[in-house]
Amino acid sequence: MRKTVKLLIDKLRTFLREKFHQYDVTLPYIITVIIALIVVVGGINLFVELTDTLKSDLLADYDYKITEYVISHRSEALTKYFVFVTHVGDIYGYAIVLIVLAILSYFVFKQWKLMLQVFFVLALSAISNLILKRFVDRARPGIEHMVSVETLSYPSGHAMSAMAFYGFLMYLIYRFNINIYLKFGVIFLLGILILSIGLSRIYLGVHFPSDIAGGYIAGLIWVVFCILIFDLIEVFRRDPQTPTV
Repeated sequence: MRKTVKLLIDKLRTFLREKFHQYDVTLPYIITVIIALIVVVGGINLFVELTDTLKSDLLADYDYKITEYVISHRSEALTKYFVFVTHVGDIYGYAIVLIVLAILSYFVFKQWKLMLQVFFVLALSAISNLILKRFVDRARPGIEHMVSVETLSYPSGHAMSAMAFYGFLMYLIYRFNINIYLKFGVIFLLGILILSIGLSRIYLGVHFPSDIAGGYIAGLIWVVFCILIFDLIEVFRRDPQTPTV
C-alpha cells in the first residue's frame, strides 16, 4: 500500500507544484492533506446519510430476526464469554491493552511512534462516535439489557472502537517483520476479537445488529483515514524535497 500511496502523492505533488509553486512552496503539501481530509469527511457524511435512509420497516425486520436468533442461543457459558469480551471492548479493557502496548513499544520495538498512532486512532474513534450518536439519536433496543448502558445506540461504540483500534493493530502487525505464522495467527485472533465484541452487544441485548454494522463501517473509515495520514507524513518526512522549518 505504501508504494501505491507514494506514487499517487508524487503525481499529485507534481501537478500541484506546477500550478501553485509561484505562490508558496509548501502549498502543494497543504492541499494534498486537505484533499485527503475532504475525502474522509465526505465518506463520513455519506455514512450518516445512508444510515438515515436505512430507518425502514425492512431494516427493523432484519434487526428483530437477527437479534432473536442470537439471543435464542444464550447459555451460561456464552454469557460469561460475551460479558468478558464486551469488557475487553470497554474503556478499562483498552486501558490495559494500551499499557501492554506501551511496554512493548518501549522495551521491544523501541518505537514510541507506534504507541502514539494507536492511541490517536482510538481517541479519534471514541470522539467521533459520541458525535455520530448525537446526530442519529437512536434509542437502545427495548429488550432486557444484560449489562448497563448509558449512551445512545447508533452506531455501536464498542463495534466502532474495536474495528478502529484492533483493525489498526492488525495493519501494524501485518507490517512487522516477524514469523509469518505468528503474524497471521495474531491477525486472525484480532479479527475474531473484533467480531466477538460486536456480537456480544447483540447477545447482551444492548444493540441492534444495524448498530454493529454502522460501528464497523465507521471504524473502518477511521482505519483507512489514519493509515493514509500516517503514510503521508512518512512519505513527506523521507522526501528530500519536502521543505523543513
